[in-house]
Amino acid sequence: MITKRRFIQGTLLAALLPMKLRLLAEVNTMQPIVESTLEHRIAEIINEYADQGIHRTGTDVDHHSADWLIQKIESLGVAATDTAFEFQRLQPFTTQLAIGDAVLSGVPLYDCHYTDADGLTGSIGELGSNAEIGVIMALPFDAAPNVRRLYESRKTAQHKAIVVVTDSRLPEEGAALLNAEDFTAPFGPPVLQVANKHWAAIQAAMKSGQQVGFVLHCEYVKAIARNVEAIVKGSCPELAPVVVMTPRSGWWVNASERGGGIACFLEIMRAVKASRPKRDVIFTANTGHELGHTGLSLFLDNNPTLINDAFIWLHLGANFAAKFGAQVRLQYSDDDAVESLDPWLKQNGLTPSAITPIGQRPLGEARNVYDGQGRFVSILGGNGLFHHPADRWPEAVDLPVATKWVKAFTQLAVAEAGGSNG
Repeated sequence: MITKRRFIQGTLLAALLPMKLRLLAEVNTMQPIVESTLEHRIAEIINEYADQGIHRTGTDVDHHSADWLIQKIESLGVAATDTAFEFQRLQPFTTQLAIGDAVLSGVPLYDCHYTDADGLTGSIGELGSNAEIGVIMALPFDAAPNVRRLYESRKTAQHKAIVVVTDSRLPEEGAALLNAEDFTAPFGPPVLQVANKHWAAIQAAMKSGQQVGFVLHCEYVKAIARNVEAIVKGSCPELAPVVVMTPRSGWWVNASERGGGIACFLEIMRAVKASRPKRDVIFTANTGHELGHTGLSLFLDNNPTLINDAFIWLHLGANFAAKFGAQVRLQYSDDDAVESLDPWLKQNGLTPSAITPIGQRPLGEARNVYDGQGRFVSILGGNGLFHHPADRWPEAVDLPVATKWVKAFTQLAVAEAGGSNG
């Protein structure tokens, strides 16, 4: 049964995907026109972040990105720290589907089981058929109908292996990947995710009934991941603190998915420090987003009373910088939280495309605060390039709109912290 939350999530996200031809026609590879100092800083941060490479948790790029963020924080005159934690990182070796002489490479699901180096051979057919290898085309959202079908099939292990083809509404080169919500408790058969450019070849193999080869050889290796944290001290430390959080990891380079949140994180820090706040403002940029929020979970384990002790949490979530299908959504814990942001929305001429009803479990990392009964204001959105390698700078980013949202949330943070500029 699809819950109300999953229905809203699926309706929101699926509706945000533009048609592929429209998306490709709109892509402009020219550098964006930067019209303000704030825009320039945001553009610089998103560009540098995206240029680092693929931001998967615990990888070399993830560590380089943490060092870069620490340097950016310290350049603002704020002391930064990192909190490291050990985890078992998935290391893919051979991840492919062989159809005759053609070898189709892909990316594993990160919370399933895997084959050995030899893999398996079997028939291929639609998910739910009698084929040994099931196939389904899906959007990269956990509430999308075909992803729910995939989840149920994985639970029952009705196939020896599964191939997930990226929905044809996304660009044909590259796979749009599903988050690994069950990373710490993997289940079900091996699942390979492939680009939709392979759809015709897969359909032909299903129709002909030929045997195919499937290898999803991966191993777990010991690894370290790091959260990045900082505090801007207030003049009245007895007051409840404000917490600003943003994820900093993801499947690909994540220009529009993660870049806006990281730029906003740094702008809030800059403005709060300059405002001489009354409240402490705690900043946390967490890795492990794509792996069930593992970094945020560690941060909360290390600060077990902070959800309730904080005056308010500001969640800088995914995609509000996206050019394609952004449709920004705001999420609030209570009416006072709504009123706190409202003047800054009006001042910047901003209207969200959607608002999650108060009392409904929110999307993204705000759900962790909601589950702990904390107060929050949260921003996120859809993205026509969600979890896809084509989410790159500058093509995928709407810089002027992102700048307005960054400005509004910066003003909110300064006001909530009791700064002199609020």
